[in-house]
Amino acid sequence: MGGHAPRVAVVVVTYNSAPVIGGCLDSLREQGVDLVSVVVADNASADASVAVAGAATRLPLRVVQTGRNAGYAAALNAGIATLDLRKLDAVFVANPDCRLRPGTLARLAAALREPGRAIAVPRLVNPDGSVQPTLRRMPALHRAVAEAVLGGRLAGRLGSLGELVTDPRRHEVPGPAAWATGAALLVCAEAVRDLGPWDESFLLYSEETEFMLRAADRGWTVWYEPAAVVEHIGGQQRSNPDLAALSVANKVRLYRRRHAVPAWCAYYLATLLGEALRALAGRRISAAACAVLLRPSRRELIIQAITGGDR
Repeated sequence: MGGHAPRVAVVVVTYNSAPVIGGCLDSLREQGVDLVSVVVADNASADASVAVAGAATRLPLRVVQTGRNAGYAAALNAGIATLDLRKLDAVFVANPDCRLRPGTLARLAAALREPGRAIAVPRLVNPDGSVQPTLRRMPALHRAVAEAVLGGRLAGRLGSLGELVTDPRRHEVPGPAAWATGAALLVCAEAVRDLGPWDESFLLYSEETEFMLRAADRGWTVWYEPAAVVEHIGGQQRSNPDLAALSVANKVRLYRRRHAVPAWCAYYLATLLGEALRALAGRRISAAACAVLLRPSRRELIIQAITGGDR
C-alpha cells in the first residue's frame, strides 16, 4: 500500500437497519485511512434505513438500492460494482450493526501490507466488551461429529477438535485463519479483483465462508488482527428459527460443493445428529434446522419468506 495513507472504500449492507446504521457510519471517522468512498447497499428496507444513512455528514457517502431483499452477497456485489478498484488499496465490508473502534481500518490495512494476504479480520466484541468468538477452523467431518456430540463451544476448547475457536487466548494473538465471521472484514483491492463476486446463491450465511475458502484455494491468506476491534451487536441468528435453519442448511450445502458425495453424506448425518439431539432437549432453533435438513425444499420456502418471493 506504499507510503501514503491506505485508500479504503467501505460497503455496508442494510435491511431494515435504521436503529443501527447511524452508529455504524459514525464510527467510520477517525480510522487513520484515506476514506475514499462509503457505499450503503440497501436491500429494499421498509424502515428509515436509507434516510438515516443519507443524513450522515462528513462522509463520502452514497446509497445503492438493490430494489429487493436480494441477500447479503448480492448487496455487497452491487455496492462493490460502483467502486473504481484501481484507485483503492482495500475494501471494507460490514454489517450495519458493527461499530469500529478508532484506528481499526488503519490496523487492518497495515496487516494487508504483507504479500499474499487477501483478507484481514478484526477482533469482534459484544456490546459489553467481551470477546465474540470469530475465528473458525476448516470445516471437516471429524469436527462435525465432535460438535454434534459435545456442542460447538466445548469441542472448540479441546485442541483443534471444533470448527469454532472458543479459546479466548487465541483471540489475543494475530495470525492466519481458515476463515472468520464475515460481519466485518477488509479485502485488499487486488484480491477483490482476483476473487470476483461474492456467491449470491446462499442469500444469507456461509457466503463469507465460501469467499474465504475460495481465497485460500487461489493461494491467498486470511489474517486475524486482534489490535483492530469492532463491536458487533448481532443476535438474530441465535433467536430466529428460520435464520438458524438457513445457516445450518447453507453450511451443509457448502460442504457438499467442496467434497465427494460419501464425505458429504457423513457430514450431513453428523450435522443432523447434532441438531436432533438439541431439538430433543427442547431447542427450537435446532428443531427448525432438523426440519430443513430432512426436507431441503424448506430452505427455498425460507428464502421465499425472507425475500418475498423476489429472487
